Amino acid sequence: MSENNNLQRGLNTRHIRFIALGSAIGTGLFYGSASAIKLAGPSVLLAYLIGGAAIYIMMRALGEMAVHNPVSGSFGHYATKYLGPYLGFLTGWSYAFSMLVVCLADVTAFGVYMGLWFPDTPRWIWVLGIVFFIGALNLCSVKVFGEIEFWLSLFKVTAIVAMIIAGGLILIFGIQLNNSSNSATGLSNLWSYGGFFPNGISGMIASFAIVMFAFGGVEMIGVTAGEAKDPKSMLPKAINSVPLRILIFYVLTLFVLMSIYPWINIGNGGSPFVQIFSGLGISSAATLLNIVVISAAISAINSDIFSAGRMMYGMAQNKQAPAGFAKLSHLGVPWMTVSVMGGALFLGVALNYLVPENLFLILASIVTFSIVWVWLMILLSQFFMRLNLNKEEIKELEFPVPAWPYGPLAAIAFMLFIFGVLGWVPETRTSLYVGLAWLALLSVAYFIWIRKPLTKNS
Repeated sequence: MSENNNLQRGLNTRHIRFIALGSAIGTGLFYGSASAIKLAGPSVLLAYLIGGAAIYIMMRALGEMAVHNPVSGSFGHYATKYLGPYLGFLTGWSYAFSMLVVCLADVTAFGVYMGLWFPDTPRWIWVLGIVFFIGALNLCSVKVFGEIEFWLSLFKVTAIVAMIIAGGLILIFGIQLNNSSNSATGLSNLWSYGGFFPNGISGMIASFAIVMFAFGGVEMIGVTAGEAKDPKSMLPKAINSVPLRILIFYVLTLFVLMSIYPWINIGNGGSPFVQIFSGLGISSAATLLNIVVISAAISAINSDIFSAGRMMYGMAQNKQAPAGFAKLSHLGVPWMTVSVMGGALFLGVALNYLVPENLFLILASIVTFSIVWVWLMILLSQFFMRLNLNKEEIKELEFPVPAWPYGPLAAIAFMLFIFGVLGWVPETRTSLYVGLAWLALLSVAYFIWIRKPLTKNS
């Protein structure tokens, strides 16, 4: 093991951009979008736009802090510094928990994807195999990790762009394709089946639980600050490019898909992307897309384990996690945190064996609570950091958040609104209870293992 406890700065701008894209453009788009479409219909496009605007403000708030003070541990460190050690403890561990649960959702989706080719093979076998593969991948050096993640992300981004272009050509030239429902292809699909709001405004609001889950991962840019070669230059470029690209990929992709295929037939099984092209009679395209969504799942799991490990590493340095989590291998990787995350993923094997039905939606809603909590803490950390800066220090900020203070305040209100949505929708109400129980458990752990020893020592 390495005696140097500092992470290696082996990530460049190209790596950072695609690591965040790898996490955010994954299962939430390729699989979770089906659940959101069933709830909201075409109005899910508006939900993605509204959620994306709030995410952009959150990203800029994180960017302001990360450029001002680029550290390992990122927003866990900022919450500790600007909101206090208690909320910093809750934020760091909640993020690690959310990344673990989203990994469980992703490995579950991976098993579903493999079912297209091997319908008779139990899902848990595929989940077990991917856990071993991703665990080994994350023990490589950060430069190798960044390069692999770049190519995985580039592959799925290229596939999405090609799909948008192909779908656009179908719409522009009015090409009618044979499909199982014998329905027409065209923009009229966006309002012909119950209107743009087929389930009312309430349906669109209910979809926010899945929509916000889909955006989870963009905050990973802040986590990479500790391993970026030139964070003050790279982070603003990455932050300014990724949110817009994600909005294009989500909104434009779903716009095209719901135009060429009726939304009421989406989500009957598997990835909506694969289902759509299978329904259109393009079997070879469906096979290719299944390869894409499988690579997307691998990419997302890979990124999530990376970010959770780096968060726990930063917390260990702040004495908010076991000291062993700060130990690095000779390749500069926090091997203990990777091992813990990989071991925890075996829970996904057990869950897919015991309760395979509806597992993805349950896990996604639990992730939504945890990740929205983290985003809320990021926004609050930046807000209180600003309040503690004088006018000269504010002028010297190299990457200030736009529309201060109204933008951050609106984003904070939106995150609180999402908690209300989770409690309002019956299918996601359990996630609110699980999330609150998790925060209560963390609170007890903080006062027993962190606060009490500090009180004794003082």
